[in-house]
Amino acid sequence: MKKPLLLLGLLIPILGYSQTPTQKQLDELTTQSWHHGLDLLKEIVSMPNDATFPEQIEVNIAWCEDQFSKRNWTSERLDTGGIPLLLAEKKEPNATKTALLYFHIDGQAVDLSKWNQEDPYNPELKSKKPNGEWESIPMSLLDEKYDPEWRIFARSTSDDKGPFAMFLTAWDAMIGANLSPDYNIKIILDFQEEKGSPLLPAAVDKYKNELASDLMLIMDGPRHTSNLPTLSYGARGISRMTLTTYGPKTPQHSGHYGNYAPNPAFLLAQLLASMKDEEGRVIIPGFYDGINLTEAEKVILKSVPDDEKAIQNRLGLGRTDKVGNTYQESIQYPSLNIRGMESAWVGSEARTIVPATALAEIDMRLVPESDPVRLFELIKEHIKEQGFQILDHDPSDEERMKYPKIVKMDYSISYQAFRTPMDSETGEWLRTAMKRAFDKDPIQIRISGGSIPISPFVDALGVPAVTIPTVNADNNQHSPNENIRLGNYREGIKTILSILTEPIQENTINKK
Repeated sequence: MKKPLLLLGLLIPILGYSQTPTQKQLDELTTQSWHHGLDLLKEIVSMPNDATFPEQIEVNIAWCEDQFSKRNWTSERLDTGGIPLLLAEKKEPNATKTALLYFHIDGQAVDLSKWNQEDPYNPELKSKKPNGEWESIPMSLLDEKYDPEWRIFARSTSDDKGPFAMFLTAWDAMIGANLSPDYNIKIILDFQEEKGSPLLPAAVDKYKNELASDLMLIMDGPRHTSNLPTLSYGARGISRMTLTTYGPKTPQHSGHYGNYAPNPAFLLAQLLASMKDEEGRVIIPGFYDGINLTEAEKVILKSVPDDEKAIQNRLGLGRTDKVGNTYQESIQYPSLNIRGMESAWVGSEARTIVPATALAEIDMRLVPESDPVRLFELIKEHIKEQGFQILDHDPSDEERMKYPKIVKMDYSISYQAFRTPMDSETGEWLRTAMKRAFDKDPIQIRISGGSIPISPFVDALGVPAVTIPTVNADNNQHSPNENIRLGNYREGIKTILSILTEPIQENTINKK
């Protein structure tokens, strides 16, 4: 198979395609643009993108601006008071509708010692050996061969540079075939998503006129674990809380003061244990109020082809929490999760002491029915009922003597959950496009477990939002050895092609 020449600005129009390409034509367009898409992917993931280092992000922003300019899109940086957002726009003649697409370009930090390659920003092609290990193979093999199970390993291949490269590839393939969408497109690029997008909510409100659109498509996240085409109609929000308990002012010899100086680690463990029962359910009164799944909604959740036993085997779980009866039911509720604990020293550094402090980091995943402010107030009330005095600072000597049990509490809300009705016009439009691409309806997820900063857009713009996940679920996002399966990259290009070429008729897509 000879590698085709496919360069921006020099695309040879491909004749004979209808404005709404058939499944066969979508496959042809994807194949013809395949090597161009691989080049884009390798190029974009080669740029370090940890938002801790603004100089890295500046290189990525400039690259994205250049890509939009080459395609005759307009783009502008939206000032946030820190790392900017990038808004790009392409207007189509006579279009009456506008779709806003969201991608994020920053990635998680990397620990070089944990990656099975020298440089996480130097993409490597790998195949799986019979023993399950991944071995590097020459990237040049892609000039002549294609194996959908091969993977490209590099930071952000899946989360979330891969999907952006898919979009650019699909756009170029469409333009090369003399096709175009019948709607306007705006793209917002977030460069701090992995840091919680702290500046995004205020920026969205500030620039809501510039962002105005009729619907929003989120190009982020993995497909269902079956790896079949998927649509997700919402995502849980996220908030966090830090709890610190106190013992003696400085660590004390456990022989001298054990049984006398209260141990803050035990205090913290007892406090945390009081929040849940043995089945994993939060027992703070009112925590799950407002979530009442109807029988129709339960049918929708059951239609998702989860293999519960396979999930438990993969996670090594002999039991599961009983918040819901199934995996899908469980993520319809807010969660209370201990994401880390710390007190004194462990392992080879362990010491025979009564610690001075104990600390727990907690996150709460939110659903549309759960108001995080209300949940925090419920947690505060519960802590007080356990006999603790809540402070927002380290206790003074006077406070230590006055209050027998003290906990310092710090919390913040990153962003709320969102959920679009599955029977919305936007959902129907996307299902039609994807069925044309794959000859089957996509798997439909009512709300996904992960969190993405979309609720500020939904609230400020008043638009329906749907996530179009494309990457493989086992991509190691946020972890060492992140990767993207070639079959997913190829089908992702095809998915986006189908959506770009799916007509939006007047009054078909309406605001929520």
